[in-house]
Amino acid sequence: MKILYVHERFGALAGAEANISIVATELGQRGHELGILHGPGTGKNEAGWQAIFPHRYPLGTTGAQSVVDALREFQPAVVFVHKMADLEVISALVDSGVPLVRMVHDHDIYCMRSYKYNYFNRRICTRAASLYCVFGCLACVVKNSGPGLPLKWVSYPAKRREIRLNHRFDRMCVVTHFMKDELVKNGFEPSRIEIHPPVPRPGEAGLRSTFSDRNLILYAGQIIRGKGVDVLLRALAKVTSPFECIILGDGNHKAECERLNAELGLTDRVTFKGFIPQDELKAYYRECSVVALSSVWPEPIATIGLEVMRYALPVVAFDAGGIKDWLIDGHNGYLVPWMDVDAFAARLDQLLQDKPLAKRLGEAGFELVSERYDFETYLTGLEQLFQRVANERKADAV
Repeated sequence: MKILYVHERFGALAGAEANISIVATELGQRGHELGILHGPGTGKNEAGWQAIFPHRYPLGTTGAQSVVDALREFQPAVVFVHKMADLEVISALVDSGVPLVRMVHDHDIYCMRSYKYNYFNRRICTRAASLYCVFGCLACVVKNSGPGLPLKWVSYPAKRREIRLNHRFDRMCVVTHFMKDELVKNGFEPSRIEIHPPVPRPGEAGLRSTFSDRNLILYAGQIIRGKGVDVLLRALAKVTSPFECIILGDGNHKAECERLNAELGLTDRVTFKGFIPQDELKAYYRECSVVALSSVWPEPIATIGLEVMRYALPVVAFDAGGIKDWLIDGHNGYLVPWMDVDAFAARLDQLLQDKPLAKRLGEAGFELVSERYDFETYLTGLEQLFQRVANERKADAV
């Protein structure tokens, strides 16, 4: 099958790009012919992406024309859209008549702030997109992560148009039931939404933690405000057991968290190691007793949880977003009420003090992720999705 990917960047960058790279590589090995219509390069592993995608179509100054040219030259059986904010590109795709599948990585499509979370009061938004976003949430003015002024304007009519355009996709592909509910809340047809979690590759066979007296708590991820590292630090200050915590990752909230770490008197027990390569994580997994997932924004899924479960590690996390799809309270870790620092600390303490319990929960997590999140099954599910959409379009054309 000829599959045309569409994505706003080209090369390695973050979670969406990692998913694209892993899945496209495997689809290519299964015999599918791959192309990509893409935005600017990231400057990271672009050579690797060139090997994955033999057919490449950079977006020009006129996005709609780029779509027409790519479709005419590549003639895909299905178009697989990932992150793409250019509405002229999306409009040209839905007008083309080509079967369309969209992978919904996050909340960009239906949230003007993009993360369903108020940066100032830290509350999770449970509303559908509406005029409340403008007058109640003030989401029309958001932080600008690109060049220029620190703030930028987001158009509410443009967001409504984006939602309407995405209603016309044959399928929306989401990662959790939480994400499906968010789409339904915004008027998407439930029968055209499918759940396909982005399954991480299998872990190293037989690798297990020693659950030693080191009592190592591990956090791995971005250090931005929504990830709640500052909340984790306040929980750690309440842990009564001896422990060591290593925080892996980087981000614009790191300096503030390091300041808070010192203020709480945790510098002898909490260490910020910065970003480390994926392969080096295994050394920490071998010593870890519990993984702390402190996100306070509504995570679409939090794939780090699936990854650490492949090494039979228990997880303690706040009940935020799609985490509850894979973290079953008391089965493979603990799902703590949102922002409840005392409860988070108590669960960490419990697992540090009861290593047989920690091991039992970790093994339950390993069994769950092995049964429910199988990589080969995930790929086959996507292939079947593409074929269904293509067949439905053919039937409609008859």
